[in-house]
Amino acid sequence: MASEAPPFWWEAPDWRAWCLSPVSALYGLAAGYRLTLARRHPIAVPVLCVGNFTVGGEGKTPVAIALAKQARKAGRKPGFLSRGHGGSLLKPHLVEAGSDSSRLVGDEPLLLARHAPTVVTPDRAAGAGVLVEAGCDFIIMDDGFQSARIHMDYALMVVDARRGIGNGHVIPGGPLRARLIDQLRRADAVLTMGEGEAADAVVRQASRAGKPVFEARLKPRGVRSVKGGRFLAFAGIGNPRKFFDSVREAGGEVVEARSFPDHHPYDEEELQDLLKSAEAAGLTLITTEKDLVRLGHGGPLVRRVAERCRVLPVDAVFAAPDVPASIVADTIEAWRDRSLRSRSKS
Repeated sequence: MASEAPPFWWEAPDWRAWCLSPVSALYGLAAGYRLTLARRHPIAVPVLCVGNFTVGGEGKTPVAIALAKQARKAGRKPGFLSRGHGGSLLKPHLVEAGSDSSRLVGDEPLLLARHAPTVVTPDRAAGAGVLVEAGCDFIIMDDGFQSARIHMDYALMVVDARRGIGNGHVIPGGPLRARLIDQLRRADAVLTMGEGEAADAVVRQASRAGKPVFEARLKPRGVRSVKGGRFLAFAGIGNPRKFFDSVREAGGEVVEARSFPDHHPYDEEELQDLLKSAEAAGLTLITTEKDLVRLGHGGPLVRRVAERCRVLPVDAVFAAPDVPASIVADTIEAWRDRSLRSRSKS
């Protein structure tokens, strides 16, 4: 996870990255082999993957939700397919947003399930089958680009404009999940998220490879409850700084910021400390939607913190409003081409 990752991953390459480069090279070769040569299970409906090049969150979930809304506008019945990071299930499970806990299914699937049927499973082919049986005719895969388990009709890769791809090295010397060139070969488009220049190198490589590059940002929703407030902001997401910036953008003052690892399961000691610190400084607790769903089940202290917390939801807003419709249409067109080729072979 990005928050658990060594800080040097997100800095200029130093001796640590170079010392680990032989291991990174082996990891990159294996990942590239899987991306290029792995046999992908064909799915009977269009599959759109929202992924990223590095470990950690880059804003994929809000982007997936925005694309699901667009798919519904296009007359499709979208469904989400997720690994369920932080959950404990091994077999495909259709998420029940009102009753499932994040310890069971993970936090992101609980958010996704508010917008469309969501299945969590390590077996993405089996999970896709469950979604099709549930009536979905357009699958959005939240992450899973590097798993190479099922055929993707369109792969949209999200890059944080402030962090980019870090030091540009592959795990364990850096945050890349595979060599950038190997990932770009399988990608259909790149989406930069937010403002900054750290993603410029990726944009240039994508452009040279003939891949479209889009832009988007996270826009806070429900800012009236935040504007003018003084907060102790805490977040256990891939890049907590994004959330803290969103609170400031909404007009709130982040007096104190606490960062936790992605998908972090808060214990009672941490929650008690958050409460005491906020009360001592006269601050209001504020967190992300993803963190709040992890506080949805628990004892009296967990419920108390959840009740005391403000939450600041964010939406993915594309710089060019017609981009989501174009991505959905291109996914459907690629699926039709795939279906025609399959029928012609048989």
